Amino acid sequence: FDELIRAIKGVMSPFRKDIVKRAFTKLDANQNKVIELDDVRQFYNARFHPDVKSGKKTEAAVTQEFLETFEAHRAMSKGDAASKKGDNKVTLNEFMDYYSNISASIDNDEYFDLMITNAWNLNNASYKKGVGMEY
Repeated sequence: FDELIRAIKGVMSPFRKDIVKRAFTKLDANQNKVIELDDVRQFYNARFHPDVKSGKKTEAAVTQEFLETFEAHRAMSKGDAASKKGDNKVTLNEFMDYYSNISASIDNDEYFDLMITNAWNLNNASYKKGVGMEY
């Protein structure tokens, strides 16, 4: 289904590609042009993931799975020389492929922008919880 939607919708617009590139650049903390586990650990906290809280998985395992999510979408495209599934490195092309699949199901550019901006806090906003609970 995802492949069909992507084929019908076509490639992401330059506007959406720019947003995804900004997210990639932010995640690439060490600026080596790939996102690795050390980069992910700076932006993704697995401590409150349900499987970690229940003891089913470790924080490290959930973080690893999170990184692998971006590589999995590469199987739907042609790939490139720098993209190797299972290498624990996410290239810009892999990241673009992941968000291209998501973009295909979102009609509104403003909503796509809001989603990516909030997901990766691209505007560096500071949020306070409305209720004093941990999730």
